[in-house]
Amino acid sequence: MTDSALMQQARALVKGTLVWDNHACMPLRPGDESFLDQLQRVHAAGVDVVSLNVGFGPQLLQDHLRMLASFRCWLAARSDRYVLAHSLADIEEARRDGKLAVFFDIEGMGPLDGGDHGLVQLFRELGVGWMLIAYNRNNAAGGGCLDEDSGLTDHGRRVLAEMKRVGMMVCCSHTGHRTVREVMEAADNPVIFSHSNSSAVHAHPRNIPDDLIRLCAATGGVVGINGLGDFLGSAATGAEWDPVEDLVRHIDHVVHLVGPEHVGLGLDYVFDLQELEDYLKNMKATFGGDQPMTISNRFAPPETFLPLTARLLQMGYGAADVQKILGGNWYRVAQQVWK
Repeated sequence: MTDSALMQQARALVKGTLVWDNHACMPLRPGDESFLDQLQRVHAAGVDVVSLNVGFGPQLLQDHLRMLASFRCWLAARSDRYVLAHSLADIEEARRDGKLAVFFDIEGMGPLDGGDHGLVQLFRELGVGWMLIAYNRNNAAGGGCLDEDSGLTDHGRRVLAEMKRVGMMVCCSHTGHRTVREVMEAADNPVIFSHSNSSAVHAHPRNIPDDLIRLCAATGGVVGINGLGDFLGSAATGAEWDPVEDLVRHIDHVVHLVGPEHVGLGLDYVFDLQELEDYLKNMKATFGGDQPMTISNRFAPPETFLPLTARLLQMGYGAADVQKILGGNWYRVAQQVWK
């Protein structure tokens, strides 16, 4: 197949497929709309559904609520282009009408450290589709991947039960491996890694070993491969970085390990790199303490979905399996979890 024919096939597949990016990072500055128009860029890249982060780690409850209010207000004022997705019916409506479906995520149960489990229902009603346990460091719910992980706590178990009751996905990205295992053991719903890569492909504290990938798949969950160059590693030796080749190494590893039914994408694209640099400088404890984790400016952009699709087809992946990876698997989990 010629390159032009391959790209034509990829375009047709993306256009005919539900494409779901399960994690993206807009600036966390309430009222700052300077980057939000780039959501049209996400939609133009073929994405039908995107999850926007509204807070992480040690940020306060009020910070999360203010971001939710800010994003919701902005989206509501542009209902001709966006749908705030609380359900799969909302996602289907958005796709049918040519709009981008948007929901929200929370990175860590820190806002619940005070023990108010009723906030889980409030978050869900405000459009939060998934929440992870701990962002790098320990909190009242469990351990982080950059900390001495003491495991899932009784408080964490109560939060998980409330998440199941209200229909919110449980995510284990950024979470300590002991805590992850205990979450998986307790799970009777699919558990996800919204944006985590394989440590067998590239060793990094943020990546996950094969046994956790298998446990995730055993729950019916999905591993969302992220697009950060530092977590992907690189097979290239030159100055030019091709995110597609690094993404497919991780995708292919997980597919061979647990099957195409358990792989998705959560690119974790950061739209404001200066804000990220400020976080790394001013929140060193959150990113590793005395030896903080470094993050370069290599991020797979939203425009990656089309060439990634072409590469998977070129590698011999069937159209049905590519559709699962692009969004079908996230849809299945949401169908099982969301209410």
